[in-house]
Amino acid sequence: MSRLLNVAFLLVLAAALVGCGGEQDELVIYSGRSQALVDSLVQQYQEQSDMPVRVRYGSDTQLQAALQEEGDQSPADVFWANTTGALGNAVNNDQLATLPDSILGRAERFAPSSGRWVPVTTRFRVLAYNTETVDSTDLPASVLNLPERDDLEGRIGWTPAYSSFQDFVTALRLTEGEETARTWLNDMQELNPKSYTSNTPMIQALAAGEIDVALTNHYYVLRIQHSAPEGEYEGEEEEDEEGEEEESISASAPVDTYRFADGDLGNLALVTGAGVLQTSDQSDAAHDFLRFLLSQQAQSFAANQVNEYPVVRGADVPSYMLSVEEALALSPTFELDRLREREPTLELLRDVGLL
Repeated sequence: MSRLLNVAFLLVLAAALVGCGGEQDELVIYSGRSQALVDSLVQQYQEQSDMPVRVRYGSDTQLQAALQEEGDQSPADVFWANTTGALGNAVNNDQLATLPDSILGRAERFAPSSGRWVPVTTRFRVLAYNTETVDSTDLPASVLNLPERDDLEGRIGWTPAYSSFQDFVTALRLTEGEETARTWLNDMQELNPKSYTSNTPMIQALAAGEIDVALTNHYYVLRIQHSAPEGEYEGEEEEDEEGEEEESISASAPVDTYRFADGDLGNLALVTGAGVLQTSDQSDAAHDFLRFLLSQQAQSFAANQVNEYPVVRGADVPSYMLSVEEALALSPTFELDRLREREPTLELLRDVGLL
């Protein structure tokens, strides 16, 4: 009887070992980056690494809600976010593990003090304008002076509920003080700006002449002027009630980019980034994926296919974009890790009636 039990145990153990070795674990990525923009990059990684990859796409907010609900049982290994604020929120919730210096050092320009996520690409706040209705030489040197332009009443577009705008307001609140931020938001509302759910419909309205200027990120103009993948840069684009596809905008549309004076908050650099979940049991594979995102190959893809700026030195950008150094010189110096201090910003936006 004892011999039979031993044989049975060995057979079960052998079957278990075969089962473990017969199927490779997969890397699970929660991506706030749109599938249309980054899926081909993920496929490149999968082909090079021979590592099965499963990606869950959604907005930063949707994915963070999922991570909160899943807790220790989350299958996610990597959180790849669109905004610094979302990464900061993940740090606040103690969801991200500390990364090794060998990864953080690859993008030292924007490496956060927390050491729990790494920047992947850079985007810049800008003022987009309609070239047929606006003389850019008359635009203010600072975004803080935009409310003084009474001639733009009812002709300004902004996205108060959108994460990149909220990151900008957070930076404004932290650098200039909450009262200055409150005053700016209230003064802007005196001009009756038009609010949009996301940047794409706002830029469509700008091209159509429905508004004259729009507070946005730099690539929304470049995607019109130069070929770029369709897809929302900050999560899935909301469909209208009829589910119609978004209309493309002609490259000849009268839309261009205005940048404020050097160091102005209106030119603020913001980054996408990624971190490894504390609950991941695939940290080596997750670190390998982050190294891939910071490789020259992936950084070049971001610049040439998505029109975002690389965070790794030496990566080239298309000739129609400002150089990395020129773009960075326009942005104020700001510790991006502080964008995790977002809750007071949301309270402020609710208090002034924008949320």
